[in-house]
Amino acid sequence: MMQGSKATWPWPRAAITGASSGLGAALALELAAPGRTLHLSGRDPARLAATAAACRAAGATVAETAFDVRDAEAAAAWIRGMVGSTGGLDLLVANAGTSAGTGGTREAPEAVARIFAVNLTGALNTIMPALDLMGAQPPGPDGIRGRVAAIASIAAFTASPGAPAYCASKTALQRWTEATDATARRNGIRLHAVCPGFIRTPMTAPNTFPMPFLMEPERAARLTLAGVQKGRARVVFPWPLYAAARLAGALPVSWLSRLPSKAGSGAPEPPPPPPAG
Repeated sequence: MMQGSKATWPWPRAAITGASSGLGAALALELAAPGRTLHLSGRDPARLAATAAACRAAGATVAETAFDVRDAEAAAAWIRGMVGSTGGLDLLVANAGTSAGTGGTREAPEAVARIFAVNLTGALNTIMPALDLMGAQPPGPDGIRGRVAAIASIAAFTASPGAPAYCASKTALQRWTEATDATARRNGIRLHAVCPGFIRTPMTAPNTFPMPFLMEPERAARLTLAGVQKGRARVVFPWPLYAAARLAGALPVSWLSRLPSKAGSGAPEPPPPPPAG
């Protein structure tokens, strides 16, 4: 069967945060198939319900829960509830995230706090209880008890003056995920740091600057799941943009002040989007 078709994905029980739109919705639809149970979460009940309905139409069993990943108690309760409803969890995709756009001025303190609270702490609010759940369940046919895919970004590999908090939050998530995978695999759990480039989503829609190698969320979803299925601790795409980011990240720190703080000079600063999902 062709690689990337829905039937090839081996996880019967999957959970996705930020599933209301963008990459999260695309991941849900890619996984949606008869015999698969999906736990979907997001902040917008109406958009989340639309994603859930589309997944049910594809044959999946779906449970949707609206909450903010910044709410640690709600996130933990969501994960714990999967034990009673489906007996466990094979794959968690910590996808919910946010950005403040690419501005030329100093980021406001409240924007910095919000970005870290969603992109880093919010991700951990679901990942940590998921690790506990997975560690207590028996291993599957492949010897793995469960997998966690944390959606970071290629921005994790460079310090962009136009989006300091976003880059820093994604760097922290990527580094934590890869470091934790090194030890979690001893208990039969795998973690995967997913670092995509530009994806056509509501978060990138306000951008007025060129976005090289911009891809549709459906393709990004397939590349994400294929990397996880192959067991890669770091899932990065597209490669040309990754190479450029690593090169930029290797430049002397003093050069950062010479880089444009806003991609596409003269473009108005886009309004900060709400947390994804």
